[in-house]
Amino acid sequence: MAENEAPPDRLLSPEERAVRRDAVGELGAALRELVDAAVRTEVPLDRLAEATRAARELTALLSADLRELHEIATVDDPATGERWFSPVYGPGSPVAPPLVVEDFPGEGRCTGRVTVGKQHEGPPGLVHGGVVATLLDHVLARAARGAGHGGLTGKLTITYRRPARLGIPLLATGELVEVEGRRATATARLVAEDDPETTLAEGEALLIALRPERASEVFAKTGRAIGAWTSTSSDG
Repeated sequence: MAENEAPPDRLLSPEERAVRRDAVGELGAALRELVDAAVRTEVPLDRLAEATRAARELTALLSADLRELHEIATVDDPATGERWFSPVYGPGSPVAPPLVVEDFPGEGRCTGRVTVGKQHEGPPGLVHGGVVATLLDHVLARAARGAGHGGLTGKLTITYRRPARLGIPLLATGELVEVEGRRATATARLVAEDDPETTLAEGEALLIALRPERASEVFAKTGRAIGAWTSTSSDG
């Protein structure tokens, strides 16, 4: 297999990928419902045992064909950074909140909407601080990528202003501030949709774009061409 090529049996046509994305998204939604039920349930012990058996049967079903840890999913697009199993926004991820992002290509900004459930709880009734940081980290990087600056987070600063509550619609906004060579600075803000004037948390990130040759080295095991995290990225 040549460098930057996926195994032939793992490649899908655009049409095949669209069909599989629909199926992956449906499974992801069902699993998120399952996770929510699992962290909120107070059913009797016999029901817990029954659910445990069913979960292990489902695991066996899905484990019949697994990717290696370094492999990219067939539903992903590494050139643009679309990750269908992202723990932040991935439609197929059972652990994603998931954040739904609206991009503004070329403007260096994006807006994400999310309602965080019990599975991401920190203090009772509140969103875990690490989850708040994760949400802001994503919109920070995505705002920069939308303006053509791909990269990895080199430094992340989160300032918590108010507790973020579970179960209410939240709005996370990211904006690219400046670019200097391969380094970019972006800022982000988290608010409740029904109270946009009150800041819950703020973020600032230094994003460092990888040189193409460095990206090839970092992502060599994937066997794929990676564009979204390099200085040449132009698509969010």
